[in-house]
Parts: sequence; structure tokens; C-alpha cells
Amino acid sequence: MSKAVVVFSGGQDSTTCLIQALTQYDEVHAITFDYGQRHSQEIEVAKTLAKQLNIASHKVMDVSLLNELAISALTRDAIPVSNELMENGLPNTFVPGRNILFLTLAGIYAYQLGAEAIITGVCETDFSGYPDCRDEFVKAMQHALELGMDKQLNIVTPLMWLNKAETWAVADKYHQLELVKDHTLTCYNGIIGHGCGTCPACLLRQRGLHDYLDNKAEVNQALADKCQN
Repeated sequence: MSKAVVVFSGGQDSTTCLIQALTQYDEVHAITFDYGQRHSQEIEVAKTLAKQLNIASHKVMDVSLLNELAISALTRDAIPVSNELMENGLPNTFVPGRNILFLTLAGIYAYQLGAEAIITGVCETDFSGYPDCRDEFVKAMQHALELGMDKQLNIVTPLMWLNKAETWAVADKYHQLELVKDHTLTCYNGIIGHGCGTCPACLLRQRGLHDYLDNKAEVNQALADKCQN
């Protein structure tokens, strides 16, 4: 029996990955991390979606220590989300070490479940400039987890080379476009569905959706070409 653990935030990307995983694995589990994030409503969204999609199990893990250590617009309400980059060239929504911690914990959970895959929605094509969303980083994490646990473990990144329009196309391919559009939470200001419309996450999401809806044939062909390669 094939098993996978999806790192699941309740946002567009991780929900799309979860939907796809349900068609590819016999047993799909999800893990959601509560780190005191600004958009904490995503945890309740993730719980609702996990029940709706009828996955094998959904674990919500308290990792509030990350909030104590990492100062970011996503961990401090007093820091406004900015569309401008910081002096170090990164967005002020970058949470240092977040995906290092998340993938490590997901790896431990996968080990206990006997799952062979961890699935995460990180993306290098259309991303927010976070260094821990790069393919190079994911490959390094997989190597470290395999060495540290002496277990073959595959970190799967279905969206790594897709742009946001193509990610919408994946949701539509599995007949879940409306679910992802109306019931996921990507907005840094915690507004479900279309979001606030002004934060960086909302702007990226909206541009991708408009591009997909305006150019369905072209986007679907581009997605098909990438899937063949």
C-alpha cells in the first residue's frame, strides 16, 4: 500500500497537492503546523478541508517555538506585510527555518506511518522569493532526512516548476477548481477565498487565476507538456 504525508496549510498550493495525492496514493495523511502565524485561520480551514476531502488522517502540530525564534511579518502582528523587499533581498513575510522545521517533522511523521513520500507545495517558478522553496533546498533536505533516519524517503514537489496559472489548471483537472478558489486560505490577512486582494500572496494568486481563466487552452497545453517531461 502506497502512503504519503502532505504538508498541508489549507492554502491554494497545499490543497492542490492534497487533491492530486488522493488520486496517486492508496493512503494520504496530512500534517498542519501551528506556529502562531498571522493568518492563523488557515488551521481551521485545513481541518475543514481535510474532513471534506476524507483523507486518512490529519495531524495539527504545535510548533510555537518557531514563532519565538523567527521574527517576520507572518509571526508578528505589529510588523505590517510589505510588498517591498527587505535589505537582504527577501520579503518580510519570510520565516527563517520554517520549511527546514516543517519537512523535518513531516519526515519523522512519515517514518512513523511507514509512508514513502512527503508532499509539499513549494514552487520555484512563481514563488515569493523564499530560499526554502527552491528545488536545491528540497533535494538537500531529502538527502539529510534519508541519512539521518536510514530510510528511503521521497520529498515530492508537484508544483515546483509550475506557474500559478498552471497550478490552477491542476485543481481544475481534478474538478476541484471551485473548492480551491472559494474555500482555501492564501491571504496573509486571513481572508478566505479571494482574500484581501492587496497582500503579495493574494496578488500572485489572482494573477494566476486570471491568466488561467483567460488562456485555458494554452495553460493546459503547457501543463501537459511539463507533465510529459
